[in-house]
Amino acid sequence: MEAPQKRKRISHELTHSQASNSESTPSTSTNDQREGFVEGSIVRITMHNFLTYDHSEVFPGPKLNMIVGANGTGKSSIVCAICLGLAGKTAVLGRGDKVGLYVKRGCNKGLVEIELYRASGNLIITREIQVENNQSTWMINKKHASQKAVEEVVKELHIQVGNLCQFLPQEKVGEFAKMSKIELLEATEKSVGPPEMYEFHCTLKTFRNKERELENVCKEKANFLEKARQRNERNKLDVERYYMKKRHLDRIQMLEKKKPWVEYETARKELEGVKKEREEMKRTLRSLKEAQEPLLRKIHSVDSQLQPIEQQMKELTASIRDASQKCKQKHEQLELKNKEVDDIRQEFSLKQTEEADRQKRIGHTLLMIKDLQTELQSMGNQEDVTPQIETVNAKLRNIQEEKAKLEGERLDLRRDKDEATGELRRLQNRLRSLEDMMRIKEEKLRSRFRDTYNALMWLRRNRDRFEGNVHEPMMLVINVRDPRHAKYIESHIPFNDLKAFVFQRQEDMEKFMTEVRDSLNLRVNGVIAPLESCAKRPPSRSLDSLKRFGFFSYLRELFDAPEDVMSYLCHQYRVNDVPVGTEKTKNMIEMVIKEAQLRTIYTAEEKYIVKKSFYSNNVVSSNSALRPSQFLTTAIDADERQQLEEQLRAAERQVQIIDDRMNAIHEQQAQLDRRDNELRAKKKQLSELKGKKRQLEQKISTKQDSLRQMQQNEINLQAVEEETNAKTSAVNNKKVAIMEEYLTYMKLKARLSMDKVYLALQSAGLTAEKTKLETDCRDSSAELKRAEVAYTKLDQTKTNLLAQCKTLMRRASEICNMTPGETVVPEELHAAFSQLPDTLDEIDVMLNEEKARAECFTGLSDTVVEEYNRREQEIKNMEKELDDKTNALNTYRQNIAEAKERWLNPLKQLVDQINEMFSDFFRSMQCAGEVDLHSENEILGNIPSV
Repeated sequence: MEAPQKRKRISHELTHSQASNSESTPSTSTNDQREGFVEGSIVRITMHNFLTYDHSEVFPGPKLNMIVGANGTGKSSIVCAICLGLAGKTAVLGRGDKVGLYVKRGCNKGLVEIELYRASGNLIITREIQVENNQSTWMINKKHASQKAVEEVVKELHIQVGNLCQFLPQEKVGEFAKMSKIELLEATEKSVGPPEMYEFHCTLKTFRNKERELENVCKEKANFLEKARQRNERNKLDVERYYMKKRHLDRIQMLEKKKPWVEYETARKELEGVKKEREEMKRTLRSLKEAQEPLLRKIHSVDSQLQPIEQQMKELTASIRDASQKCKQKHEQLELKNKEVDDIRQEFSLKQTEEADRQKRIGHTLLMIKDLQTELQSMGNQEDVTPQIETVNAKLRNIQEEKAKLEGERLDLRRDKDEATGELRRLQNRLRSLEDMMRIKEEKLRSRFRDTYNALMWLRRNRDRFEGNVHEPMMLVINVRDPRHAKYIESHIPFNDLKAFVFQRQEDMEKFMTEVRDSLNLRVNGVIAPLESCAKRPPSRSLDSLKRFGFFSYLRELFDAPEDVMSYLCHQYRVNDVPVGTEKTKNMIEMVIKEAQLRTIYTAEEKYIVKKSFYSNNVVSSNSALRPSQFLTTAIDADERQQLEEQLRAAERQVQIIDDRMNAIHEQQAQLDRRDNELRAKKKQLSELKGKKRQLEQKISTKQDSLRQMQQNEINLQAVEEETNAKTSAVNNKKVAIMEEYLTYMKLKARLSMDKVYLALQSAGLTAEKTKLETDCRDSSAELKRAEVAYTKLDQTKTNLLAQCKTLMRRASEICNMTPGETVVPEELHAAFSQLPDTLDEIDVMLNEEKARAECFTGLSDTVVEEYNRREQEIKNMEKELDDKTNALNTYRQNIAEAKERWLNPLKQLVDQINEMFSDFFRSMQCAGEVDLHSENEILGNIPSV
């Protein structure tokens, strides 16, 4: 084992050893060196170009237990040589995974040679390692051999470099400490016990595993057997219910067989009655047909007289329709001629109106020309306004230039304002996020320490009442730079101080406590910062001197706070002098406590308090796990917040300056717009005055042209009137001719209508006679039809009943399994039918009752009986299997007892020997130690414990 700093291990002896880092001649073992050696003891270790050695030979004593020495003396090199020289795996060492890495740097190959004591002659194992291909060459007693052969001879000497109880490198101490007690027991058996002891242990575990398997199998089979019995017991009732249901189903089957025969007999009797009724209806139908024949002959005679009259009436109707059509056409022609006359007169009236309008327009135009000429004459003496218009135009151009300049400046200011507003919004958002984080911290304070929170609210409202600095509770003003380090700060500073207010002056604290404690009855804490600031106090030693122990910072460098708060923490809790370490610090904590001489130490997850006993000067340390942070995980950069507030005020001032300048520009633009409007109105007035004379001359010319045009368009009303009278006379002559033709057609229509009336009277008499005859015949026909329908129905009923009887007979024969053509019920069915009802109603009632009773037995089938019988057979088979497994379990238990006896007794003797030696070792250190064998639950759980 390589463990130079482990106090609970003892080095028995390292009797003669030599080591050098220079070339030396190999030494040979003397006889006195081999006294006390046992089989497999290491006599000599030779290393050439191996790790830190150029060439070295080590001669251990016969009781090598531990290799100790100062750092850098080559302990690990010797341990690695023992492991690799005895065919051990590189994984055992916990260093490099390739053997080529163990050759000294800069060399191509290295050599390890180990001489082992053996009564029949020492065994020399040589291993040469090549760096280039990471391969090894093996020799046994200077003869080439395979690695397998080396492993076999090492195993024969009971050397186990993979067993941590026999060979423990420094890098594997952690794994050794993590070994379970059962793993320690097995490793001890392999290491110091006889070979058969571990084999007995493995055999015993195998037997016990099989015993457990058999116990589980027996338990499962017993449970399954019990469940099968219970299930079959429940199914026994289902079997009985199955047979009850079968009896009801048999009766239902017999009722269903008899029912068709009863239906057939009922249908047969009904058929006989229908046949008799059909014959009576046939005789009645014959007598009704004989009584109807005279009426039909009279109706035929009247029809022969009506046919010529109806033909004449059709011809007269067609002639009357033609005459009416002609009258309608002539009437429409007269309407058209009347409209034509109206159109001619309307056209003359329009001409008259048009001429009157022309005369009015001529008079109106003459008046307008006279007024325009008068206005033109009155403007003859006005001066020229062109110079005045030019002056106004020059002023307008100057105003436009000033407006363009102001608009350019306004656009530049708008861009500047947009940029300033964007920056202001960004600063506001960032400050708001910081304030949100502060509110989170304040909410935690309010939920956990309500009195402190209420006092904080009072302080913010009355801060002007204090002369010196008054800082809010430390948990609000402390800002941890990395949230992962908050647990160190909270572990170091008590909660009472984290929620305390920090005062710069004593009188301010007294005034505050008087208000919040006495007046408001709030329980709060307050502390006073030192008169002389300790915030910049340097640590007692440089951090560089502690970095080799894994320390990376002092507590003060992990957080920010106001100077008064930091001064108090440095003075009260020495945050400037408490280092914070890593996992490396924890792994070497004993060395840190011994050499660093620190009072408070933080590792990655633990806090160590180191004290020196007042009486014995012994160093006593205690450690506790760090709890997760509750209050300081939310980090707020105070410098960033102050800088943001200053930048925010500067941005607001910049926006205000831009707004003021833009308002001034807007006012200037408004003044220029008013001046521009005034000049444009004046220019419009002058322009109108200049162009008014030209417009008047143009209007007079236009009106004179229009007057000449109207005078040329005169209408001759006398000629138009004569033309209108001539057209009207021609149209009236045509109307007279059309009227004469209209009267002719009206007379023809009246004469034809009289002829049609006479024929209609004659036809009405004959029609009345025919109607009377048809009524009498219709009554006779209705009775005859009813008789025919009744006869048809009876005939259809007879056919249906006959087919039904055949169908029922065939169905009854099929249900009773009778041969085709057989009409007599078999004797065996006849006897069963005699015990059943003889009517359909009674059969249906009994059939429904039996079906209802059968339906009460739900969930039953033939498989219920089959499953019941099958499970009965399975129960018998399972009972036999359970007996066989129980007998096998008893046999295994007997074997376990025998194997246990063979294994446990030698093991107890071995543990007693180990205990005696272990106790001696501890007594030599004035300590007490014991190794004992304990049993937990079962013998297979035996574990050693110290």
